[in-house]
Amino acid sequence: MKFTKMHGISNDYVYVNCFEETVENPSWTARYVSERRTGIGSDGLILVAPSKVADCRMIMYNADGTEGAMCGNGVRCVGKYAYDHGIAVKNPMRIETGAGIKVLEFRLADGKVAEARVDMGIPERTSELPEPIQVNGKDYEFVGISMGNPHAVYFMDEIDSLDLEKMGPGFEMHERFPDRTNSEFIQVLDRKHLKMRVWERGSGETWACGTGATASAVAAILMGYTENEVVVSLKGGDLTIEWNRETGHVFMTGPAAEVFEGEITIPEENGMTLI
Repeated sequence: MKFTKMHGISNDYVYVNCFEETVENPSWTARYVSERRTGIGSDGLILVAPSKVADCRMIMYNADGTEGAMCGNGVRCVGKYAYDHGIAVKNPMRIETGAGIKVLEFRLADGKVAEARVDMGIPERTSELPEPIQVNGKDYEFVGISMGNPHAVYFMDEIDSLDLEKMGPGFEMHERFPDRTNSEFIQVLDRKHLKMRVWERGSGETWACGTGATASAVAAILMGYTENEVVVSLKGGDLTIEWNRETGHVFMTGPAAEVFEGEITIPEENGMTLI
């Protein structure tokens, strides 16, 4: 299987061009390639596939093999791949995802995509403002936001010292979220700047999450903490989020990068233990 390794502010995935390749068992393939010791190493697998309703289609799988509906950093990379590799040399570009069609506008450098602005659609509030919750025996409050995938946003005075490897599963698999959830831990730096760490459903702590940054900015705006445009700083870099309160649409702007190409043989799923 030929693949391309790409990332959006360090949220890294293995991308496969399904205009040319066929992935027979994408769930198992996602688990295999995501392993950072025995595979390629990634936060998951993303297939760049044909679409009947858009310029191309993004199909994404988390590192644990579960299928996801949407990835903000991933969709920017899909746009870059499709443009740079001649699949759809369009600006703007329409990409079909599990959360609907996303429209991307590109900033080019030397004829290739350097940055993309994504219309993330209209966010949906899924909780009280805020809603109390007890996790691992401690009391918290969260704001629930859906960006086509579920997010629970927690505002805290400080986030650097959080032991997410220990805490994260309790938030992700809390009974309040029967389908599990992505959890964002947010420190408000000022009215135009948020700091964020994220525990992603099915992948654990990642260095960036585009839909999570979008949900967190929306939650901060709803809570009155920030203006309608805010920079979200994650471990891997910064994203700019703008919420147009008149139309309801929220926009995410950030870079996309191609790291390397390669070819890998995927063994049949046979009960082998993945580290």
